[in-house]
Amino acid sequence: MTGYRSLAAALLAGSLAAASLAGGTAGSLAGEARAADVVIGVPDWSSAKVTAHVLKALLEQEFDVDVALEDGTNESIFAAMDDGTGDIHPEVWLPNHGALNAEYVLRRKSVNMSRKGVPARQGICATRLTRDEHGITSVTDLADPAKVGIFDTDGNGKGEMWIGAADWSSTRIEKIRARSYGYAQTMDLLEAPEEIAVTAIDAAMAAGKPLVFYCYEPHYAFELHDIVFLDEPAYDPRKWTVLTPAQDPDWLEKSDAGVAWPPSFFHINYSTRLAEAHPEVAAYLESIRLDVDTVSEMTYALIVERRDPDDFAAAWISDNSDRVSAWRNGAKQ
Repeated sequence: MTGYRSLAAALLAGSLAAASLAGGTAGSLAGEARAADVVIGVPDWSSAKVTAHVLKALLEQEFDVDVALEDGTNESIFAAMDDGTGDIHPEVWLPNHGALNAEYVLRRKSVNMSRKGVPARQGICATRLTRDEHGITSVTDLADPAKVGIFDTDGNGKGEMWIGAADWSSTRIEKIRARSYGYAQTMDLLEAPEEIAVTAIDAAMAAGKPLVFYCYEPHYAFELHDIVFLDEPAYDPRKWTVLTPAQDPDWLEKSDAGVAWPPSFFHINYSTRLAEAHPEVAAYLESIRLDVDTVSEMTYALIVERRDPDDFAAAWISDNSDRVSAWRNGAKQ
Protein backbone atom coordinates (compact mmCIF):
# COMPACT_ATOMS: atom_id res chain seq x y z
CA MET A 1 0.00 0.00 0.00
CA THR A 2 1.26 3.45 -0.84
CA GLY A 3 2.44 5.15 2.34
CA TYR A 4 0.73 8.17 3.77
CA ARG A 5 3.84 10.32 3.28
CA SER A 6 4.16 9.48 -0.42
CA LEU A 7 0.44 10.01 -0.89
CA ALA A 8 0.74 13.48 0.59
CA ALA A 9 3.67 14.18 -1.71
CA ALA A 10 1.59 13.03 -4.66
CA LEU A 11 -1.18 15.33 -3.52
CA LEU A 12 1.25 18.21 -3.37
CA ALA A 13 2.59 17.47 -6.82
CA GLY A 14 -0.82 16.66 -8.24
CA SER A 15 0.67 13.61 -9.90
CA LEU A 16 -1.97 10.98 -9.17
CA ALA A 17 -4.38 10.29 -11.98
CA ALA A 18 -8.00 11.09 -11.15
CA ALA A 19 -10.21 8.03 -11.09
CA SER A 20 -13.04 8.08 -13.60
CA LEU A 21 -16.68 7.39 -12.81
CA ALA A 22 -17.42 3.71 -13.29
CA GLY A 23 -19.06 2.95 -16.61
CA GLY A 24 -20.28 5.41 -19.28
CA THR A 25 -18.50 8.60 -20.18
CA ALA A 26 -19.59 12.14 -20.82
CA GLY A 27 -18.45 14.30 -23.67
CA SER A 28 -17.20 17.86 -23.63
CA LEU A 29 -19.32 20.98 -23.75
CA ALA A 30 -17.24 22.02 -26.73
CA GLY A 31 -18.37 18.94 -28.65
CA GLU A 32 -21.44 18.10 -30.71
CA ALA A 33 -23.86 17.87 -27.79
CA ARG A 34 -26.48 20.17 -29.27
CA ALA A 35 -27.64 17.35 -31.52
CA ALA A 36 -29.37 16.00 -28.40
CA ASP A 37 -32.76 17.29 -27.27
CA VAL A 38 -31.42 18.03 -23.78
CA VAL A 39 -27.83 18.56 -22.66
CA ILE A 40 -26.89 18.05 -19.01
CA GLY A 41 -23.59 19.53 -17.86
CA VAL A 42 -21.53 17.30 -15.57
CA PRO A 43 -19.26 19.03 -13.02
CA ASP A 44 -16.31 17.17 -11.53
CA TRP A 45 -17.58 16.15 -8.09
CA SER A 46 -19.16 12.83 -7.23
CA SER A 47 -22.70 13.76 -6.20
CA ALA A 48 -23.21 15.99 -9.24
CA LYS A 49 -22.02 13.20 -11.54
CA VAL A 50 -24.47 10.75 -9.99
CA THR A 51 -27.38 13.19 -10.13
CA ALA A 52 -26.62 13.92 -13.78
CA HIS A 53 -26.86 10.24 -14.70
CA VAL A 54 -30.12 9.78 -12.81
CA LEU A 55 -31.61 12.91 -14.41
CA LYS A 56 -30.62 11.62 -17.85
CA ALA A 57 -32.40 8.31 -17.28
CA LEU A 58 -35.47 10.01 -15.81
CA LEU A 59 -35.90 12.47 -18.66
CA GLU A 60 -35.38 9.82 -21.32
CA GLN A 61 -37.96 7.58 -19.66
CA GLU A 62 -40.54 10.25 -18.89
CA PHE A 63 -40.36 12.31 -22.10
CA ASP A 64 -38.75 10.10 -24.76
CA VAL A 65 -36.07 12.71 -25.42
CA ASP A 66 -32.42 12.23 -26.35
CA VAL A 67 -30.26 13.42 -23.44
CA ALA A 68 -26.51 14.02 -23.64
CA LEU A 69 -24.09 14.30 -20.71
CA GLU A 70 -21.30 16.82 -21.19
CA ASP A 71 -18.37 17.37 -18.84
CA GLY A 72 -17.63 20.95 -17.89
CA THR A 73 -16.70 23.42 -15.20
CA ASN A 74 -19.38 25.39 -13.40
CA GLU A 75 -18.50 28.43 -15.48
CA SER A 76 -18.70 26.56 -18.78
CA ILE A 77 -22.00 24.87 -17.86
CA PHE A 78 -23.62 28.19 -16.97
CA ALA A 79 -22.23 29.76 -20.16
CA ALA A 80 -23.66 26.85 -22.18
CA MET A 81 -27.09 27.32 -20.63
CA ASP A 82 -26.81 30.99 -21.52
CA ASP A 83 -25.80 30.52 -25.17
CA GLY A 84 -28.09 27.57 -25.94
CA THR A 85 -25.51 24.79 -26.12
CA GLY A 86 -26.46 23.35 -22.73
CA ASP A 87 -29.64 22.97 -20.70
CA ILE A 88 -29.16 21.66 -17.16
CA HIS A 89 -26.71 21.96 -14.27
CA PRO A 90 -27.55 19.06 -11.93
CA GLU A 91 -26.19 20.50 -8.69
CA VAL A 92 -25.73 24.24 -8.15
CA TRP A 93 -24.51 24.98 -4.63
CA LEU A 94 -25.34 28.11 -2.70
CA PRO A 95 -23.55 30.17 -1.54
CA ASN A 96 -20.67 28.66 -3.55
CA HIS A 97 -22.12 29.51 -6.96
CA GLY A 98 -23.87 32.69 -5.88
CA ALA A 99 -21.92 34.87 -8.31
CA LEU A 100 -22.86 32.64 -11.26
CA ASN A 101 -26.49 32.63 -10.15
CA ALA A 102 -26.46 36.41 -9.83
CA GLU A 103 -25.10 36.78 -13.36
CA TYR A 104 -27.18 34.22 -15.24
CA VAL A 105 -30.34 33.77 -13.13
CA LEU A 106 -30.88 37.29 -11.84
CA ARG A 107 -29.21 39.56 -14.40
CA ARG A 108 -29.34 37.76 -17.75
CA LYS A 109 -32.38 35.63 -16.86
CA SER A 110 -31.10 32.94 -19.21
CA VAL A 111 -31.00 30.35 -16.43
CA ASN A 112 -33.61 29.28 -13.88
CA MET A 113 -32.93 27.87 -10.42
CA SER A 114 -35.34 25.19 -9.21
CA ARG A 115 -37.32 26.42 -6.24
CA LYS A 116 -36.63 23.48 -3.94
CA GLY A 117 -33.06 23.09 -2.69
CA VAL A 118 -31.45 20.22 -0.80
CA PRO A 119 -29.93 21.18 2.57
CA ALA A 120 -26.19 20.55 2.66
CA ARG A 121 -23.19 21.22 4.87
CA GLN A 122 -19.57 22.12 4.23
CA GLY A 123 -16.51 23.02 6.24
CA ILE A 124 -13.25 21.50 7.47
CA CYS A 125 -13.25 17.87 8.58
CA ALA A 126 -10.83 15.59 10.38
CA THR A 127 -10.66 11.90 11.04
CA ARG A 128 -12.00 11.09 14.49
CA LEU A 129 -8.52 9.93 15.48
CA THR A 130 -7.21 13.40 14.66
CA ARG A 131 -9.74 14.96 16.99
CA ASP A 132 -9.72 12.44 19.82
CA GLU A 133 -6.03 11.51 19.98
CA HIS A 134 -4.37 14.71 18.76
CA GLY A 135 -6.76 17.30 20.15
CA ILE A 136 -7.57 19.01 16.85
CA THR A 137 -11.16 20.00 17.58
CA SER A 138 -11.49 23.47 16.06
CA VAL A 139 -10.57 25.16 12.80
CA THR A 140 -8.65 27.69 14.90
CA ASP A 141 -6.29 24.90 16.02
CA LEU A 142 -4.91 24.84 12.48
CA ALA A 143 -3.43 28.31 12.97
CA ASP A 144 -1.33 27.11 15.92
CA PRO A 145 2.18 26.13 14.73
CA ALA A 146 2.60 23.98 17.83
CA LYS A 147 -0.38 21.83 16.84
CA VAL A 148 -0.02 21.38 13.09
CA GLY A 149 3.33 19.61 13.00
CA ILE A 150 1.41 16.32 12.91
CA PHE A 151 0.20 17.27 9.41
CA ASP A 152 3.70 18.05 8.06
CA THR A 153 4.66 15.10 5.86
CA ASP A 154 7.35 16.78 3.75
CA GLY A 155 9.39 18.42 6.49
CA ASN A 156 8.92 22.01 5.36
CA GLY A 157 7.58 23.13 8.72
CA LYS A 158 3.98 23.48 7.54
CA GLY A 159 1.14 21.01 7.57
CA GLU A 160 -0.76 19.96 4.47
CA MET A 161 -4.50 19.94 3.87
CA TRP A 162 -6.69 19.50 0.81
CA ILE A 163 -9.07 22.41 0.21
CA GLY A 164 -10.75 21.25 -3.01
CA ALA A 165 -10.30 20.94 -6.75
CA ALA A 166 -8.69 23.88 -8.53
CA ASP A 167 -11.84 24.91 -10.40
CA TRP A 168 -14.32 24.66 -7.51
CA SER A 169 -15.87 27.85 -6.18
CA SER A 170 -15.57 26.41 -2.68
CA THR A 171 -11.79 26.14 -3.10
CA ARG A 172 -11.53 29.88 -3.67
CA ILE A 173 -13.67 30.48 -0.58
CA GLU A 174 -11.56 28.07 1.47
CA LYS A 175 -8.49 30.14 0.56
CA ILE A 176 -10.28 33.16 1.99
CA ARG A 177 -11.25 31.27 5.13
CA ALA A 178 -7.69 29.99 5.63
CA ARG A 179 -6.37 33.54 5.39
CA SER A 180 -9.04 34.86 7.75
CA TYR A 181 -8.46 32.17 10.38
CA GLY A 182 -4.68 32.40 10.03
CA TYR A 183 -3.87 28.86 8.94
CA ALA A 184 -2.84 29.97 5.46
CA GLN A 185 0.48 30.72 7.21
CA THR A 186 0.75 27.34 8.96
CA MET A 187 -0.71 24.93 6.38
CA ASP A 188 0.04 24.24 2.73
CA LEU A 189 -3.35 24.46 1.01
CA LEU A 190 -3.48 21.67 -1.55
CA GLU A 191 -5.66 21.79 -4.66
CA ALA A 192 -6.26 18.50 -6.44
CA PRO A 193 -9.07 16.41 -7.94
CA GLU A 194 -11.47 14.99 -5.38
CA GLU A 195 -10.46 11.40 -6.13
CA ILE A 196 -6.95 12.15 -4.87
CA ALA A 197 -8.28 13.56 -1.61
CA VAL A 198 -10.47 10.50 -1.04
CA THR A 199 -7.43 8.27 -1.65
CA ALA A 200 -5.53 10.26 0.99
CA ILE A 201 -8.40 9.84 3.45
CA ASP A 202 -8.47 6.09 2.80
CA ALA A 203 -4.71 5.87 3.39
CA ALA A 204 -4.78 8.00 6.54
CA MET A 205 -7.56 5.89 8.01
CA ALA A 206 -5.75 2.64 7.19
CA ALA A 207 -2.45 3.88 8.64
CA GLY A 208 -3.92 5.63 11.67
CA LYS A 209 -2.43 8.96 10.59
CA PRO A 210 -3.95 12.40 11.35
CA LEU A 211 -5.59 14.29 8.50
CA VAL A 212 -7.68 17.44 7.99
CA PHE A 213 -9.40 18.46 4.77
CA TYR A 214 -12.27 20.39 3.19
CA CYS A 215 -15.47 18.37 3.26
CA TYR A 216 -19.07 18.60 2.20
CA GLU A 217 -22.17 16.60 2.90
CA PRO A 218 -23.82 14.68 1.26
CA HIS A 219 -20.73 12.64 0.41
CA TYR A 220 -20.04 8.93 0.41
CA ALA A 221 -16.89 9.42 2.54
CA PHE A 222 -19.15 9.82 5.57
CA GLU A 223 -20.49 6.32 4.88
CA LEU A 224 -17.00 4.84 4.54
CA HIS A 225 -15.10 6.50 7.37
CA ASP A 226 -15.49 8.02 10.82
CA ILE A 227 -14.88 11.68 10.01
CA VAL A 228 -16.13 14.75 11.84
CA PHE A 229 -16.54 18.45 11.18
CA LEU A 230 -14.20 20.70 13.15
CA ASP A 231 -15.79 23.33 15.37
CA GLU A 232 -15.76 26.98 14.32
CA PRO A 233 -17.61 30.20 15.14
CA ALA A 234 -21.18 30.25 13.86
CA TYR A 235 -21.89 31.94 10.57
CA ASP A 236 -22.30 35.71 10.89
CA PRO A 237 -23.22 37.62 7.71
CA ARG A 238 -21.41 40.67 9.08
CA LYS A 239 -18.19 38.66 9.04
CA TRP A 240 -18.65 37.02 5.63
CA THR A 241 -17.32 39.16 2.79
CA VAL A 242 -16.49 36.93 -0.18
CA LEU A 243 -15.39 38.44 -3.49
CA THR A 244 -14.57 36.71 -6.77
CA PRO A 245 -11.66 37.42 -9.14
CA ALA A 246 -14.22 38.77 -11.62
CA GLN A 247 -15.42 41.27 -9.05
CA ASP A 248 -12.00 42.47 -7.92
CA PRO A 249 -8.44 41.45 -8.88
CA ASP A 250 -7.54 41.85 -5.19
CA TRP A 251 -10.39 39.53 -4.16
CA LEU A 252 -8.33 37.53 -1.67
CA GLU A 253 -6.96 40.53 0.21
CA LYS A 254 -10.34 42.28 0.29
CA SER A 255 -12.34 39.23 1.39
CA ASP A 256 -12.87 37.99 4.93
CA ALA A 257 -14.68 34.86 6.15
CA GLY A 258 -13.46 33.86 9.59
CA VAL A 259 -16.70 32.09 10.49
CA ALA A 260 -18.52 28.92 9.50
CA TRP A 261 -20.08 28.60 6.08
CA PRO A 262 -23.62 29.97 5.83
CA PRO A 263 -26.46 27.45 5.53
CA SER A 264 -25.87 25.66 2.23
CA PHE A 265 -28.25 24.22 -0.33
CA PHE A 266 -27.95 22.76 -3.81
CA HIS A 267 -30.47 23.10 -6.63
CA ILE A 268 -31.06 21.89 -10.16
CA ASN A 269 -30.65 24.79 -12.59
CA TYR A 270 -31.98 24.77 -16.15
CA SER A 271 -31.93 27.12 -19.10
CA THR A 272 -34.72 29.48 -20.05
CA ARG A 273 -34.40 28.02 -23.55
CA LEU A 274 -35.28 24.58 -22.15
CA ALA A 275 -38.26 26.00 -20.25
CA GLU A 276 -39.56 27.54 -23.49
CA ALA A 277 -38.83 24.61 -25.81
CA HIS A 278 -39.80 21.83 -23.38
CA PRO A 279 -41.95 23.33 -20.61
CA GLU A 280 -42.99 19.86 -19.49
CA VAL A 281 -39.33 18.99 -18.81
CA ALA A 282 -38.81 22.20 -16.85
CA ALA A 283 -41.93 21.49 -14.79
CA TYR A 284 -40.63 18.00 -14.06
CA LEU A 285 -37.27 19.34 -12.92
CA GLU A 286 -39.11 21.66 -10.54
CA SER A 287 -41.00 18.70 -9.07
CA ILE A 288 -37.93 16.60 -8.27
CA ARG A 289 -37.24 16.29 -4.55
CA LEU A 290 -33.91 14.85 -3.46
CA ASP A 291 -32.43 14.71 0.04
CA VAL A 292 -29.07 14.19 1.71
CA ASP A 293 -29.57 10.47 2.39
CA THR A 294 -30.68 9.75 -1.18
CA VAL A 295 -27.73 11.55 -2.75
CA SER A 296 -25.30 9.89 -0.33
CA GLU A 297 -26.68 6.45 -1.20
CA MET A 298 -26.43 7.23 -4.92
CA THR A 299 -22.81 8.33 -4.72
CA TYR A 300 -21.90 5.33 -2.58
CA ALA A 301 -23.37 2.94 -5.16
CA LEU A 302 -21.51 4.45 -8.09
CA ILE A 303 -18.20 5.46 -6.54
CA VAL A 304 -17.64 2.83 -3.84
CA GLU A 305 -19.55 -0.14 -5.24
CA ARG A 306 -18.43 0.86 -8.77
CA ARG A 307 -21.82 0.15 -10.31
CA ASP A 308 -22.38 1.06 -13.94
CA PRO A 309 -24.10 4.49 -13.90
CA ASP A 310 -26.67 3.63 -16.56
CA ASP A 311 -27.57 0.33 -14.92
CA PHE A 312 -27.71 1.97 -11.50
CA ALA A 313 -29.94 4.81 -12.73
CA ALA A 314 -32.39 2.34 -14.28
CA ALA A 315 -32.46 0.23 -11.12
CA TRP A 316 -32.89 3.27 -8.88
CA ILE A 317 -35.84 4.52 -10.91
CA SER A 318 -37.46 1.07 -10.78
CA ASP A 319 -36.88 0.74 -7.03
CA ASN A 320 -38.27 4.23 -6.38
CA SER A 321 -41.30 4.12 -8.65
CA ASP A 322 -43.58 5.74 -6.06
CA ARG A 323 -41.26 8.71 -5.70
CA VAL A 324 -40.89 9.04 -9.47
CA SER A 325 -44.69 8.91 -9.85
CA ALA A 326 -45.04 11.66 -7.25
CA TRP A 327 -42.62 13.82 -9.22
CA ARG A 328 -44.56 13.10 -12.41
CA ASN A 329 -47.85 14.05 -10.79
CA GLY A 330 -46.31 17.12 -9.19
CA ALA A 331 -45.15 18.36 -12.58
CA LYS A 332 -48.74 18.28 -13.86
CA GLN A 333 -50.13 20.49 -11.12
